[in-house]
Amino acid sequence: MRVNLSIRAAIQSDLESVIALDHVTTREAKPGYWRGIFAHYVTGSRKDRFFLVAETGDAVIGFVVGEIRAWEFGSPPCGWVFALTVSPHAREMSMATRLFEEISGQMKRVGVSIVRTMVSLEDAETMSFFRGMGMRSGRYIELKSQI
Repeated sequence: MRVNLSIRAAIQSDLESVIALDHVTTREAKPGYWRGIFAHYVTGSRKDRFFLVAETGDAVIGFVVGEIRAWEFGSPPCGWVFALTVSPHAREMSMATRLFEEISGQMKRVGVSIVRTMVSLEDAETMSFFRGMGMRSGRYIELKSQI
C-alpha cells in the first residue's frame, strides 16, 4: 500500500499538531515555546525563515524549522536547522531525510551553500542521522558557562 506523503510550509492550523508531536518525541510539554516559534516563523512571510511540515492525509507526521543567519561569529550567510522531528510511527518512511533535503534545497534557492545545526554529543541517533546527510564538524566550537 502506497501512502500519500507531502511536505509543505506550515500554517497556523498546524500548531496543535506540532505541539503534540514535539511532546511525543521529547517527552516535554513546551506549548508556549511553539506558539512563539509559530509567531516568528509561520505568521510572518520572509524568505529567510522556514517551517515545513510533512503530512500524510491530514495528519502532520514531521516538521523541520530553520533560517538563514549571517555574520554571527564572523560566519557568512548560512542556513541553520534547529528543529527536525518525525513521528516514531513514520521513521521508516525516510521522512527526516526528505524534510532535511527539502529545507536545504529551499535554503540553497535563496543563496546559501552551507547548512549548520547543533547536536548533543550524547545523542548518537541524531548525530548519526546528520552525519548520514553529509554534515561534519565545522570550524566553531560551543563554549558555555554556568551562571
